[in-house]
Amino acid sequence: MSDDRPIDASLEPLLAAAREAARRAYAPYSNFRVGAALQLSSGAVVTGTNVENMSYGLTICAERAAIARAIAEHGPQIRVTAAAVANLNDAPSPPCGACRQMLAEFIAPDAPVVFPAAGGVLRMRFDELLPQAFFLKME
Repeated sequence: MSDDRPIDASLEPLLAAAREAARRAYAPYSNFRVGAALQLSSGAVVTGTNVENMSYGLTICAERAAIARAIAEHGPQIRVTAAAVANLNDAPSPPCGACRQMLAEFIAPDAPVVFPAAGGVLRMRFDELLPQAFFLKME
């Protein structure tokens, strides 16, 4: 279930970083400007923004852009301890299914994820957001 408490003050800077990233979105077709911010276990914060393409199918979501950037900047061993999503459209926008599955590869199950929802910002644990994630056990 979602966490009905106010957003923890420690998550506010992450949400602010996501909002700032949303301002840099490339969204000429939908005008739906989204930003994401990931807190890494190292303490680093990495952001991403959505990048649309006229074919729509090649559009990159903010969350996946942030994951790719985190790996490019910090390496494949990254671990995400919190995530925030924001948009400039005042519309509910939880991470999509593809972004949830990509996050599952790097995020702690109990990591908080904050995102715009009906009535305000919602905070959920990642394992509540994607309760039956597909995991491939690597040996």
